[in-house]
Amino acid sequence: MFLTVTIVAYGLLLPLTGFYWDDLPFAWIAEFLGPWEFIAAFAKVRPFLGPIFFVTTSLIPPVPLYWQIFALVIRFLSGLCAWFALNQIWPRHKRQTLIASLLFLVFPGYSQHWVAFTHINQEWIPFIFYLLSFGFSARTLRSSLAPSGVAPRRHEDEAQPTRQSPPRATRNTIYALLLLIAGVFPTEYFVSIEPIRFLFIWVIVSEQVNGFRQRFVESLKRWAPYLLIWLANGAWLAYFYTIGGYDSLYEVEVIKQPLTLLRIVSTMGDVLWKAGVYVWMQVLVLASRALAAPTTLATLGLIAVAFILIAFYLRRLNLSEAETGTFAVSAIVIGLAGILLGRIPSFAAGLPLTLQSSYDRFMVSMMLGGSLFVAGLIELFVRNSRLKTYVCALLIALGIGQQFFNANIFRRDWAKQQEIYWQLAWRIPAMKPNTALLTHQMPIDYETDLSFTAPINWMYAPQYQRSDLPYALFYTEKRLGGGALPSLEKGTKIGLPIRRVSFHGSTSQAITIFMPRNGCLRVLDPARGDEITYGKQSRFLVDAIPLSDLSNILVDTDRTAQLPFLSEPEHTWCYYFAKAELARQQGDWEQVIALIDQAGELGYEPEDPFEWLTYIEAQALTGDIEVAEKISANAFKQDNGIRRGLCEVWKRVQAQGPVGSEVETRVDDILSKFECTR
Repeated sequence: MFLTVTIVAYGLLLPLTGFYWDDLPFAWIAEFLGPWEFIAAFAKVRPFLGPIFFVTTSLIPPVPLYWQIFALVIRFLSGLCAWFALNQIWPRHKRQTLIASLLFLVFPGYSQHWVAFTHINQEWIPFIFYLLSFGFSARTLRSSLAPSGVAPRRHEDEAQPTRQSPPRATRNTIYALLLLIAGVFPTEYFVSIEPIRFLFIWVIVSEQVNGFRQRFVESLKRWAPYLLIWLANGAWLAYFYTIGGYDSLYEVEVIKQPLTLLRIVSTMGDVLWKAGVYVWMQVLVLASRALAAPTTLATLGLIAVAFILIAFYLRRLNLSEAETGTFAVSAIVIGLAGILLGRIPSFAAGLPLTLQSSYDRFMVSMMLGGSLFVAGLIELFVRNSRLKTYVCALLIALGIGQQFFNANIFRRDWAKQQEIYWQLAWRIPAMKPNTALLTHQMPIDYETDLSFTAPINWMYAPQYQRSDLPYALFYTEKRLGGGALPSLEKGTKIGLPIRRVSFHGSTSQAITIFMPRNGCLRVLDPARGDEITYGKQSRFLVDAIPLSDLSNILVDTDRTAQLPFLSEPEHTWCYYFAKAELARQQGDWEQVIALIDQAGELGYEPEDPFEWLTYIEAQALTGDIEVAEKISANAFKQDNGIRRGLCEVWKRVQAQGPVGSEVETRVDDILSKFECTR
């Protein structure tokens, strides 16, 4: 069941997903600097995380498909580990622990599964260690307590627990302690959830020990070894992030606002609502915004099918089930505690908890608590067995639907990334080393300029060996005024790091590019008035246009830059447009016309009217004023915002035409028609 749910929730679109966020820099490091580089790269940030990256990157090549498959395996294992742990804590509630584990597996508040290279290493592998640690500590405790005190009531067919031999009990304790170290030291995501173990221990101790004080003392005594490791980790973090070796480039943010009672209550209410309630209906809210969209219909269809199959499976499942009241109360209490404790690290860092964004990665530390909370609520309030089955099946199906919905978002993002990479390669087949690409931002959600810098170096410097990075992409909107991009004045020194290597360049050697949300990638050129043509775009883009120097593009080459794991797509409009722009850069107007005409014959045309400007100029300069004028008029009808661009084109045509000729008169009329001032 776990494998089937994992594949349906996370695997249906797996071949269509790729690399996101820090995946690309990490993949570039693995390819060009090798697995050992991660040890040094994380030494001043998360020193115990480097070995995990070293092991996984030694085994898995930096290819998106391989990492997405690996992520699928890890999520499957995480579900099994959660089931193992919960079964050790509540062995008499197998049905409830199965439900809680399946809810954990598809927990819909966490959408970052597909950022596989980053989050599998950074969170999920340590989390698996932590879950196993819970399980082994519960196994040891339950076995050691079973023979003493009053034995709990059992079904006739349930085996009596037996005391473990001392060596085996010791081994399990050692496993639990070592797994705790492996789970908590590599990353701070789980630094606050250790008190959940105390509550798990309390559940087990309560079955054998009477009285609050006795239970508390016994639970604390059993928790003590784990508490010591937890406190040691806290001391290490306090040292490392203050006077230790923490890299000052990664500033430690802490909450600066006063912790008023109102703020604390508001934060608690927000996280309990989001992680405990809203996430389970989130997919329905998202789907309602575009009910007729293909993605929505596919998601709703998958939810319906999953509900039927899961309900059928749970109805036929014959698992022993003890009285549910004790499980329900303890699951709700531990779930609430787990949600609140899991929020502490991100709250202390002053980071928001927004769903359907990269910030919902902080939900990973609340997933176990959120799943137990909901499982407990179902047990407490839904008494009818058949109805309980349907409610559980529906929630699991909704989780599956949410993850499929998320997969579609990442699928589209990866498709857009590939468009950008290939259009960049077609338009800029090669670049002079030490060139910076400037743009205000890309129309894409899961990448930054640092994310793009890695594949750009992969594309244009495939023989790279450790040295300064030869290329970088700068988001001017994000970087301007900071250390990376102090200003857009010519001659300004700029730089961008990828862990332990950096790009060092100057605004005097730059190319400004523009990728519209609908349309093709463009290299902007101040020599043809693009500062005016695109004057209504963001000032962060427009102000960078004067720095764009097209001589940094190497046109006399038969090589096309590309990423090794991407196959070239079908040549549609943007391919012909990119090649036409490259021909325009070389002054080959006949080639421009030939390429655009070929695209038209194949049935392709631009989404963005601005992409007609090069063709208009080519037709006008080769003598076909009538065709150029007709296309200009049509483009203006599509988008009157193109007027400035049309004026710039026709002014250049006028400047290059013969003085006093009939052509000049015709061009004057066209300039007047579009209300262009000289």
